[in-house]
Amino acid sequence: MINRYARPVMQDLWSDQNRYDRWLDVERYVVEAWETLGKIPHGVAARLSKATVDPKRVDEYEKTFHHDMIAFINAAGETVDPEDAKYIHFGLTSTDVVDTALASLTRDALMIVQEGVSRLSQAVRKLALEHRHTPVMGRTHGIHAEPTSFGLKLALWWLELERDRERIVHATENISVIKISGAVGNYANIPPVIEAQVAEKMGMKPAPLSTQVLQRDRHAEVITALAILAGTLDKMATEIRHMQRTEVGELAEPFGEGQRGSSAMPHKRNPVMAEQVSGLARVLRGYVVPALEDMALWHERDISHSSVERVILPDATTLADYLLDVMSRIMENLTVNTRRMRQNIDMTGGLVFSQKLLLALVEAGMTREEAYKRVQHHAMEASADPAVSFRERVLADSVIASYLTPEHIASLFSVDPYLKEVDAIYERLGLT
Repeated sequence: MINRYARPVMQDLWSDQNRYDRWLDVERYVVEAWETLGKIPHGVAARLSKATVDPKRVDEYEKTFHHDMIAFINAAGETVDPEDAKYIHFGLTSTDVVDTALASLTRDALMIVQEGVSRLSQAVRKLALEHRHTPVMGRTHGIHAEPTSFGLKLALWWLELERDRERIVHATENISVIKISGAVGNYANIPPVIEAQVAEKMGMKPAPLSTQVLQRDRHAEVITALAILAGTLDKMATEIRHMQRTEVGELAEPFGEGQRGSSAMPHKRNPVMAEQVSGLARVLRGYVVPALEDMALWHERDISHSSVERVILPDATTLADYLLDVMSRIMENLTVNTRRMRQNIDMTGGLVFSQKLLLALVEAGMTREEAYKRVQHHAMEASADPAVSFRERVLADSVIASYLTPEHIASLFSVDPYLKEVDAIYERLGLT
């Protein structure tokens, strides 16, 4: 991932240096396990802890070998005594090291993502509690529907983020396995006890069964969970972008001192952070299909998945981490214009209370069909000519007056009923 969209914590994790260091860890743990079985002289693993790998040296060897693991073995081996170096990669195949290290790196990346979800979830939760009784215009199809609670919109996001967290936790558990079972996964040249000891050292579990590789449904689950998270962030960003529009003006993302919104128009305050989230979420979601296609490999293994994963696993986790950071900064510094929210509820002259009027007329004895037609007639007339409001037209209707008193009609044009169950909903959610 380009530096613009990567935080240092992920750049360091997925660096070539860290990847080769993780390979070295696996190699050393295997030697330690062999030592406990008496197959390798005691002390070799300790001396191999002094081994280092220079990524540039690996690149030089790979130009000759065209094989990154062999290049790595040679680059690492030349930094220790040859008698110790000969035990590097003893009984192993390349993917014993590569897949085990990749799984551990992915696990670590997902733990960082989990921290990001927690931070964002907390920010959303705080706003949801603060605005549980803040009335806002509810919209369906982009059109005013009925008033609702702004807190409920936020609570919905909070719930979805919690589900995202659960999916990522599950994906983390399923990727936290190692594979040290040899060329076709049957432990022909290395016993299962080696794998078990290495897994314990790495804080992971042995895969119950593997071929030459770990099965790629695990990796596909990781990418899919991250893509769904990206969908949540895109949904949040899209709503913020809409609510920041000049015509709406209910929310605004942070705008720092000295920030400029346009090279030509000094008045501009654009939702550039939210737009960035929406744009990069498309990139992250795009990794799902390659991840799913990586699941089908020939026989016990081919490398059609390898080149794909060198891109999608670092990029997807790095983008998820970056997007969580951006969205957290938005939510932690979000401007909420409650005055504009109320103005938008009132801007249609009471049209948004039409269902309350419809139900009151039905309860008073009018047929639903007649009530609907009469209410809709006044609503359409008021929309076409706002000079006379919907409420005024209803009050002037003699037929409606024969069913409802002016005081009853006035009571229908209140936002309070739309917020009366909010506390009960919050209690059901455990959002207190």
